[in-house]
Amino acid sequence: MEEAKAKRRLSILCSHLRPLGASDSGHAPTHLISSRVSNSDSETENNKKNLHQNDCVFCKIIINESPSVKLYEDDMCLCILDRNPLSHGHSLIIPKSHFCSLEATPPSVVAAMCSKVPFISSAIMKATDSDSFNFVVNNGASAGQVIFHIHIHIIPRKAHDCLWPSESLRRRRLKLDQDVFKLVDSVREQLSASNNTKIGLTGN
Repeated sequence: MEEAKAKRRLSILCSHLRPLGASDSGHAPTHLISSRVSNSDSETENNKKNLHQNDCVFCKIIINESPSVKLYEDDMCLCILDRNPLSHGHSLIIPKSHFCSLEATPPSVVAAMCSKVPFISSAIMKATDSDSFNFVVNNGASAGQVIFHIHIHIIPRKAHDCLWPSESLRRRRLKLDQDVFKLVDSVREQLSASNNTKIGLTGN
């Protein structure tokens, strides 16, 4: 069991160091390959069950049933251009397994996605002659999530592009009043309860 876990960790690490399909010469692949999922252990089998949702546009892109413009792909995730971009080069990093929200996504998958942000965002900024970018996750309908397959937005920015209306709003200093202290206590209680639940489940 421990050997299988070690092999899985090594596989994930290798995919981060070199995109799947790269040649031995060190050059980037000249074309993107289709999505593949490793069968190394039971965790991957569980992810495999979550991989396809018939009504999910991202799942259809992953299995090549729907068109997209792919920028990057590996075992865990891929990066595509947003079909309705907020700026030139607006891209999405999506996991190959289907998870509807951030809290439903395993930490290992979140880590795999986030580990690609510096690498991919740097390439996008250079290609679009941008000097900045927004890293955005819309988690839930009220936060603007439209496709319920978790994904990260990388939105290239330039000075004075005034992309967000909120950037013109004046922010107010935090008031250290009863409402704030009540919020702090409530959040800490939730964190403590969540941590205790995890400890109980693992038996540690």
